[in-house]
Amino acid sequence: MIHTIPMAQRVAQAYYTEAVWFNKGYVPTFEEYMSVALETASCRLIISITFIGLRATKEDFDWLCSNHKVIKAPDLIGRLLDDKASQRFEQKRGHVPSAVECYMKQYGVSEDEAIRVILEQVADAWKDLNEAMLKPTAVSMPLLERILNYCRTMEFVYKDDGDIDAFSDPTKITEQVASLLRDPIL
Repeated sequence: MIHTIPMAQRVAQAYYTEAVWFNKGYVPTFEEYMSVALETASCRLIISITFIGLRATKEDFDWLCSNHKVIKAPDLIGRLLDDKASQRFEQKRGHVPSAVECYMKQYGVSEDEAIRVILEQVADAWKDLNEAMLKPTAVSMPLLERILNYCRTMEFVYKDDGDIDAFSDPTKITEQVASLLRDPIL
């Protein structure tokens, strides 16, 4: 659990940075944005909590704190899919610029082009995750499965389904959740 405290502190600091950007109307570069937004996505923090439930070792948590590409994958998948799915909704209510907007401004491209590039990064992150699932690693398969399942959840919640994602409007997945409870997969 000792590792979750610094993770939570980094998330809080990143939220503060985003709040400063928002209040100043600042649009960071794509790289600057991503260095902060990968923390506010909180993927690593959430995954670390699932590791606690599996009685992960100190070595497992050390691995989770590393910059291994399989650890970066859920950060990228979660953040970029969230930004793609919710950017219009968040801008209407007032929010820090998304990865899409930062990329558009920095590179002078259209929204469609920015989304294309972002989805390529998501696809690359999935390749890294799939590779890790096929090759032996420093951690056990049950821990890797938690990372995989987290990424699957991000794909489901942030699927391309209009101007608002299922995280912001959970009614979008009501039928799927009800179906799972009515007809569980065994």
